[in-house]
Amino acid sequence: MSRIGNKAVEIPDKVKVTIDNEGAVSVEGPKGKLSWRLPRDIKGSVKDDRVSLMREAETRSVKALHGLSRSLVHNMVQGVSEGFSKQLEIEGVGFKAAVQGSTLNLSLGFSHPILFPIPKEIKLTVAEGTKLTIQGIDKKLVGQVAADIRRFYPPEPYKGKGVRYAGEQIRRKEGKTVQ
Repeated sequence: MSRIGNKAVEIPDKVKVTIDNEGAVSVEGPKGKLSWRLPRDIKGSVKDDRVSLMREAETRSVKALHGLSRSLVHNMVQGVSEGFSKQLEIEGVGFKAAVQGSTLNLSLGFSHPILFPIPKEIKLTVAEGTKLTIQGIDKKLVGQVAADIRRFYPPEPYKGKGVRYAGEQIRRKEGKTVQ
């Protein structure tokens, strides 16, 4: 029994959800529009400002997809009504970031600047040159962009330099000792 899959998704005001016979879910709200297709054995219905998902088979894989589908529909509804955001911090001497048009220019101590193309669905802002805010309506895309930027220079344990999520704790190691 999927406890998550059986919970209905509440639809806030100003958000419109439609599910057709083939399982195509489209969600439209004040921040934008998202669409996705339900897995084969999952069926959905919209009644009284609630989206409920039912499974047609009782196999293990369909039970897993039931909870996943409910979570993805919930994230779509939340994304078009409120949106998602992630904060990144850059730490290190001379490390900085700047938005130039549709690219992010990162100076991370390499011999060349790193140019990261910003997807058109994402709004990226830089404050104080070292604090990045990634905003968008698609939770998966926001998280992927944050992970891609972090991957250029993950935080290292000796000096703590690198790109980290806001509030992320880095376990520091002791360096070599002189004898």
